Amino acid sequence: MNTTLTENRGEGLRLIDDAASVTPIVKAAMALNDDPRLKQIVDAFVEHAHAFLREVKLTDQEFEKGLQFIAAVGQANTDSHNEVVLAADVLGISTLVTVLNTTGQGDRTPGALLGPFYRGNAPECDCGADIARDGTPGVPLFMRGVVRDTTGKPLANALLDVWQASPVGLYDNQDPNQPDKNLRGQFRTDAHGRYEIRSVRPAGYPVPVHGPIGTLLKMQHRHPYRPAHVHFIVSAADHDTLVAQVFADDSEYLETDVVFGVQRGLVGHFEWHDDGAFPWGDGAGPHYTLDFDFTLAAGTPTYPTPPIA
Repeated sequence: MNTTLTENRGEGLRLIDDAASVTPIVKAAMALNDDPRLKQIVDAFVEHAHAFLREVKLTDQEFEKGLQFIAAVGQANTDSHNEVVLAADVLGISTLVTVLNTTGQGDRTPGALLGPFYRGNAPECDCGADIARDGTPGVPLFMRGVVRDTTGKPLANALLDVWQASPVGLYDNQDPNQPDKNLRGQFRTDAHGRYEIRSVRPAGYPVPVHGPIGTLLKMQHRHPYRPAHVHFIVSAADHDTLVAQVFADDSEYLETDVVFGVQRGLVGHFEWHDDGAFPWGDGAGPHYTLDFDFTLAAGTPTYPTPPIA
């Protein structure tokens, strides 16, 4: 029988004496981690999480509700909806990670959060093709620009993965009236780094509020709306992949985007044309044009994991 604890009454052992003793004991338990980056991240998380608990003095009942909330966020995930990503977005976490990872790289285009509606394997499209399929109604939008590196050199064969909401503010996976992969496409730049995309002007929209994040927004007296925007993932060999959104300069909620995604350098001019021939393709009439160039920093291309199927 081990009598050390009884004889010494726990003196000198690594046991909890008070609140101040918890954090160093927890960090010591993880000290044998042989992955230095994992150790740095988890140590910092424990340090800051414990500091948060000391600051707000969480009650047992509040702790229980917090755990229930986290569980509910996970349980709200489906193949077509990612509540975890939405939680990170509305708390500003996604935007802060993006800003931290895209600053200090010269004149590159700023990044934006991926969002919960990105789907992989969008249709491959020819230059100037229309991603508004099967006669999707809406005012035509013609997007064009150049992809360059930070020296100003155009990047040929760069890939632009594009997706957006419809003119009523719904993505294809939310709307049974839209064809699968509607308002999504992949485009390549030409030899001069130029791209051309045809679509319809998207509307701003509310983020999904049927889950626990919707409840949180309501309790915080926050609106759930995003300004009108088009998503882009721009990638090229030997360059960092850019995840971005281009926002309509005349859109409502630019300054109060529920996910804090609007960076000044990502506001584009959606120019209104009362009439006239379309910039390319057949047709004439009222339409919008968006001229927007992207600048990529040198680096290693990566690609995000789609949050939904």
